[in-house]
Amino acid sequence: MTRKNFKNILVTGGSGFIGSNFIHNFLENNPNSNVYNLDKLTYAGNNNNHLKIANNQKYTFVHGDICSKDTVSNLLKAQNIDAIINFAAESHVDRSIDGPLDFINTNILGTFNLLQSSLNHFNETKKLLFVHISTDEVYGSLDIKDDSFTEKNQYKPNSPYSASKASSDHLVRAWHHTFGLPVITTNCSNNYGPFQFPEKLIPLTIINALSNKPIKLYGDGTNIRDWLYVKDHCNAIEAVMKNGVVGDVYNIGGLNEKTNIEIVSLICDILDKIKRKKSSYKELITFTDDRLGHDFRYAIDQSKISSELNWTPNETFESGIFKTVKWYIENQRWVEDIQL
Repeated sequence: MTRKNFKNILVTGGSGFIGSNFIHNFLENNPNSNVYNLDKLTYAGNNNNHLKIANNQKYTFVHGDICSKDTVSNLLKAQNIDAIINFAAESHVDRSIDGPLDFINTNILGTFNLLQSSLNHFNETKKLLFVHISTDEVYGSLDIKDDSFTEKNQYKPNSPYSASKASSDHLVRAWHHTFGLPVITTNCSNNYGPFQFPEKLIPLTIINALSNKPIKLYGDGTNIRDWLYVKDHCNAIEAVMKNGVVGDVYNIGGLNEKTNIEIVSLICDILDKIKRKKSSYKELITFTDDRLGHDFRYAIDQSKISSELNWTPNETFESGIFKTVKWYIENQRWVEDIQL
């Protein structure tokens, strides 16, 4: 199924990390499309991410909550939306352990409201594609010798965050199979790149290093993740939107399995070269007690999206992480603003 043109798309959570990057990327690739960004602007939502497109007449920001039925329904109808890309989610595992209720409300109830409103809109207009952005964490944890996650893996979420995302994935599937809503779900590996809020490993490492603060690692630093540069992820989502099979799931990975200590060491090496100081930034690395229920390894088998949609990541981890470190160095004002 090929859908080359989307006239009006709604991006939920479009002022967050991945959503912001997706909007910029989509407008660049589709200059004739209108993009509406619905965001509640919680701590991780930042409209400074969109300063470069603030005057773009094809971009509109709407301050609102995906849990509000009236807000979503009115927006779908008024702007004649033909695709929803749902990034809106609470996503930090540590926060889900400390306060899981926000994750239940946004990730489950918010997705339910989007689905209901979308179904009503679809039944009236006979056009709408619902693209749901999820995570590889719904599949649980892998051992070192286990095969990578495929779309057929059983769900085994281990944190309140991943459990809430697994629940939302099941709702999306059910609204397709029961009610006929056109949906596609994507499950991605760990993203990194510009605009990422500094609670996640990579931006936190960069910012702490530049501030000469301790760089903390859980446990012994050997937990493994597959890393996906955010622009590559955005291109994959667009490929799914335009050519993906309705009702299907696509795993999106970066082909970059790294331990946390490898990631941090590489960032320190880059900083040692471009922001030299008397001693290596590696001297800031410290180890702390492991996180509760810390999954050991995530790895994505992306053969489906590669073979069916001809998508593969453009960035190696080395090229992507260099761009990311450089972006945070060159955008200290952005960092300062979110730390206020």
